[in-house]
Amino acid sequence: HTPATKGAQQPGMTGQVKEDLLSRFGELGVFVQKGKICFKPSLLKNSEFLDTPKVFNYIDINSENQQLSIDENELCFTYCQVPIIYCLSDTTAVEVVFTNKTKVVFETLSLDESTSTKMFDRSNEINHIKVSIIK
Repeated sequence: HTPATKGAQQPGMTGQVKEDLLSRFGELGVFVQKGKICFKPSLLKNSEFLDTPKVFNYIDINSENQQLSIDENELCFTYCQVPIIYCLSDTTAVEVVFTNKTKVVFETLSLDESTSTKMFDRSNEINHIKVSIIK
């Protein structure tokens, strides 16, 4: 895509795709503050949550196909290849489910620095994260 009369050219869609991805993570409310992953999904609409249970297909850290059951009133996406499940609830909390089946619950909508680092490093220690947000 490099014309003889010009330097290297970037295809037009690439910038738009990057902008769309960054905007969507903003809409989903995923932010990093002081080395910690925080969830502030204030721009999400209730219509984005599932009406009926479904199966979420994704590719894990090891490039293997995986599936996760997602219930009604939930939505799911991946961040650093870890599934994040938002669940409409009466309380706020973040539950981290590790690959060894242990769990840690945070009473705030953010992870601690240690757990965030495991996400950033793609350590394969975290199976999924469930974020309970107030309806």
